[in-house]
Amino acid sequence: MEKTSQAPQPQLFDSSYVNALSHFYRGELGRMMIWRQRLDTTTTWAITTTSTICTVAFSFRELSHLIFLFNLAIVSIMLWIEARRYRFYDAFRARVRLLEAHFLVPIMMQKTDMLQGNWKELLCEDLILPAFKISTFEAVGRRLKRNYVFLYVILEAAWLAKIFMHAPQPVNSWKGLYAALAVGELPSWIVATLFLATLVTVVGFAIYISRTTTGEFTEFSGTKSLWRI
Repeated sequence: MEKTSQAPQPQLFDSSYVNALSHFYRGELGRMMIWRQRLDTTTTWAITTTSTICTVAFSFRELSHLIFLFNLAIVSIMLWIEARRYRFYDAFRARVRLLEAHFLVPIMMQKTDMLQGNWKELLCEDLILPAFKISTFEAVGRRLKRNYVFLYVILEAAWLAKIFMHAPQPVNSWKGLYAALAVGELPSWIVATLFLATLVTVVGFAIYISRTTTGEFTEFSGTKSLWRI
């Protein structure tokens, strides 16, 4: 009986195997950078919109301060879009980090034992059935903590400055400030509630995310010595 020949299995440091994964790494890195650029684009839109509305608001005294409420809505939409893009970026970044930690590091260190484990199975499963690595809630929190919390705080400060500068009557007390919040038939308590609710929600959400997630980078401190390298 003739023996059935089996295709030889690639060795850990076989040149074809290394070349294949190297090209795969470059492809995933390029895809990750494309989504990273899309994040920058969304942030630029939010900053441009904010600067434009601030310029218009302070240029016309008769313009209502509620324009900043409209600005907050636009920034919130940009935050939602950027969080969605960040989930795609994070999914491809996870593949890149998997290859860097479990393939490039062992190759550079010339330690074949570090190539062991089920990382190749995990990578193949993710290629067959791609999945997001973080939830929408966490993605919104990360982008808020990194960039958008500053935009929200600047908008809230500009909103207050607009009220003080262009109020119908001079604002000399808390009572005067509260009265200046009213716009037409819209009572002051609704505007005050929207202002405070936005500020508390944004700052609280950013603090919560910073305490419960590590983000893209973390501080090693003393744990760096525990690495196997």
